[in-house]
Amino acid sequence: MDKNAILSQYFGYCQFREGQAELIDNILAGRDVLGIMPTGSGKSLCFQIPALMQKGITLVVSPLISLMKDQVSALVQAGVRAAYLNSSLTPGQQVEVLRRAANLQYQIIYIAPERLVSDAFIQFAEATSIAMVTVDEAHCVSQWGQDFRPNYLKIVAFIERLSYRPVISAFTATATQEVRDDIISILKLKDPFAITTGFDRENLSYRVIKPADKYHSLLEITKNNRDKSGIVYCSTRKTVEEVCTNLCKSGYSATRYHAGLPDDERYKNQDDFIFDRSKVMVATNAFGMGIDKSNVSYVVHYNMPKSIESYYQEAGRAGRDGEPAECVLLYSGQDVRTNLFLIESNQDNSGDLSEEMREAVRQKDRERLRSMTFYCSTTDCLRQYILQYFGEKSKNYCGNCSNCNTHFETIDITSEAQKIVACVYRLTERSRSFGKNMIADILHGSKNEKVLRFHLDTLSTHGVLSGISIHRIRTILDYLIENEYLLLTSDEFPVVTLSDRSDEIIEDLKSLTMKLPKEIKPVSPSRKKSAGAPADGTPADSTLFDLLKNQRTQLAAASHVPAYIIFTDATLKDMCQKRPLTIEEFLEVSGVGDTKAKKYGKVFTEVIRGYVSLRLAGA
Repeated sequence: MDKNAILSQYFGYCQFREGQAELIDNILAGRDVLGIMPTGSGKSLCFQIPALMQKGITLVVSPLISLMKDQVSALVQAGVRAAYLNSSLTPGQQVEVLRRAANLQYQIIYIAPERLVSDAFIQFAEATSIAMVTVDEAHCVSQWGQDFRPNYLKIVAFIERLSYRPVISAFTATATQEVRDDIISILKLKDPFAITTGFDRENLSYRVIKPADKYHSLLEITKNNRDKSGIVYCSTRKTVEEVCTNLCKSGYSATRYHAGLPDDERYKNQDDFIFDRSKVMVATNAFGMGIDKSNVSYVVHYNMPKSIESYYQEAGRAGRDGEPAECVLLYSGQDVRTNLFLIESNQDNSGDLSEEMREAVRQKDRERLRSMTFYCSTTDCLRQYILQYFGEKSKNYCGNCSNCNTHFETIDITSEAQKIVACVYRLTERSRSFGKNMIADILHGSKNEKVLRFHLDTLSTHGVLSGISIHRIRTILDYLIENEYLLLTSDEFPVVTLSDRSDEIIEDLKSLTMKLPKEIKPVSPSRKKSAGAPADGTPADSTLFDLLKNQRTQLAAASHVPAYIIFTDATLKDMCQKRPLTIEEFLEVSGVGDTKAKKYGKVFTEVIRGYVSLRLAGA
């Protein structure tokens, strides 16, 4: 069976998303891979599908018990032979898992990193063919990542003790270039196929609010999402307790999660949230990694996190099903002071690091905190800020963040464009060419050393745009280059030159407009308006959707699994759209594979058939 057939039969999808097929093909060819893919982009399929095609077992190293349970439950529901091995199992259960694995009864085993180096597990691995070791949440291996876990360093020790080398695949949603390089180096990936599919989550809207009363703002958000699942992140256990208590007093179904709670209470509260018995989870950042709950509609940060990496990962737990979701950060200056205290006093994950190395880690944390603080104060597009932080080019206007909807305006840039193109034209007359920054300096009227050395202050265009910020000049210049009214050479030191379209600006006097930040503060940026907010994900027929949700809830309760493990909201909405009445038609629904069609096809098509009959009778 090829990868496309497995995608359809087990997982119910008709085509791969960006990067998935390439990663799968390289794994099957025996090559190490590194996949940097945003939350909700289908990273798991990139190692689960090869696991079903390779001879031997795939080991998936995972940092949290909750992640393992969720992933294995979903796989078993899809008809895949999978298990997990961690401290939640009794010694007898662990022995039984290894016995079954030795008899090739499992294709995938999720395992905690600390278990890899036990002599018993090494003996098992030597006696059993391990086809691939997958490192999930791979940023945990890097000391420069925001979530370093020393136990992840045991992965390499395990592989080096084997008499053979399996394929190694690594995946994460959050990694700067420095962390990506660290992952490759520490895991000793051999000539890996590495791909970054992009960090943009178009279905997420971003907001930063600086409220006088944080709790009042939180109440407004929860009121607008009363029947939806949401996560509220707080920086301290004390704040978690206060916010959760107040939400319950205000009539909301809220629960809490932090490291100070007993294990059994944490697990119960987590299950209450996952199974939708509690709509709101109030938690520290100890909650969330590996939680595959797909229908989280909003994430609120009651306090600013310590880094963009943390914020992106935590906010990204909203909208995993692809539906519109909102990410709101409630900011105050006290958040900076709290985070600085946490950085200076943090001893977590220090391991056997020297004091010099600990200080280097703290310095990196301070730098990340500065970037996070700038995010909260910028008037630029919030989405662009996040994407540029991870090294991804983006437009300067997304239309789906609080800054774009508040601080941007459509302006006429015809005059500015003419002056910019004229400046390049005058330089060409003098047989001169310069990069973007130099041209912006000339137009803004700079008299720096280089401008004076080349007598560029004598140009007729010198200082003709001194009335606007240099940031705006660069923004408009970028727009002209992107739309080929000017060209940027591809040399080591690129320069701006005229193009075939330049005459449209200086001779045809073409009118131009673009979205730009309002000139309240200096702004940085890039380009023109992109696609606006995602379309409303509400199903056309909410009555049928509610009927299907009720059926899903009953099946989930009977199977003791979260509702989204049965089917996601996105799959139910596709059912509303396609209204399948037979098993064959049911298989055409996105997210329905062979196993789930056999298990659930009859009951769901009966619900749809009954609904259609009532509608026809009413007509």
